[in-house]
Amino acid sequence: MAVSILAREVSDLCLGKPPLRLLPISSTVAESITALKRSGESYVSVWSCESTGGDYICVGKICMVDVICFLCNKESLVRPLDALQSPVSEILPKVSGIVRHLEPNTSLLEAIDYILEGTQNLIIPGQNNLRKRVLRKPSSFCWLTQEDVVRFLLNCIGAFSPIPTFTIESLNMIEADIMAVHYDSPASSILSLISRSHIEQSSIAVIDQDNRLIGEISPLTLACCNEATAAAIVTLSAGDLMAYIDCGSPSEELIQLVKSELQMKKLAGMLELLEEFSFSSSASSCSSDEELGSGRYSGSNRSSIARRSEAIVCYPWSSLMAVMIQALTHRVNCVWVVQEDFSLVGNVTLAGMLKVFRSIAASRNKK
Repeated sequence: MAVSILAREVSDLCLGKPPLRLLPISSTVAESITALKRSGESYVSVWSCESTGGDYICVGKICMVDVICFLCNKESLVRPLDALQSPVSEILPKVSGIVRHLEPNTSLLEAIDYILEGTQNLIIPGQNNLRKRVLRKPSSFCWLTQEDVVRFLLNCIGAFSPIPTFTIESLNMIEADIMAVHYDSPASSILSLISRSHIEQSSIAVIDQDNRLIGEISPLTLACCNEATAAAIVTLSAGDLMAYIDCGSPSEELIQLVKSELQMKKLAGMLELLEEFSFSSSASSCSSDEELGSGRYSGSNRSSIARRSEAIVCYPWSSLMAVMIQALTHRVNCVWVVQEDFSLVGNVTLAGMLKVFRSIAASRNKK
């Protein structure tokens, strides 16, 4: 049964998926920001046309994390408004294979293999756009993510019994090679980790001196923010950055702290960007609903941290199915694994879950 599930075509997962919107490769960074805000989505696909009258090809995707990291570059910090007029190609992740075009009849097994190789979004043409002579435009495509595939597998979980009831520890799913930063460390010191976590679809753990988990800095949270968040990264500590990217507007106290630090660093351009931006729109797409299964080290005496900045946690003895439900419920790419005292053990990622299901199918296919 598990083998037949993974033999399904990827088109089966595309039902109800909205069509992609076009962001031309000729766009500027400023235009990409406008497209992101208008779309209401975390990511926007970037397209080029192979030739006049030819097919459109998705060459990548961008989100506010790409913009923020770009504005944190030394050159951009001096003149951020000028940097926003740069071509969008400058902020596209320089990693090949993040997006990949697939035909609708591609098997789910093959799609999972691509994801495990590093693909984040699978571009699938609509059923009305299959003939070679039809011009393939972005509005005729949708894309699938790791979350889409894991959600589909959860709906078919019985086919993989009894493995989903096993603990994540027994399945060797806990990844110990994680990204972490101390609460009081400068946020600017983890800029490379932010870029890495964005590419790897993971998060950065924020810990105290006893290796206890306080929260996280997640690309998913940063994607809900605005371009002025770059000013917070270059001025605040990691812990204060967590509070700054809280769901809702940052506190006036943190805003004044950022402004003061920008003045000390003589970053007039970034200060101008910060002052012109309306903070009321910051992270407006984040949910304020009560989160279940989220955790934060209760010993922290810092100001309240938004639920999207809190870490979703599980334990080594949690079952695979329970962790899948947690990840999908909270729409996160990784779940942190802790002991009862919140000491950090590692994390479990969506890619790690897919690896287990891939192994199940492979072992049963041999029988």
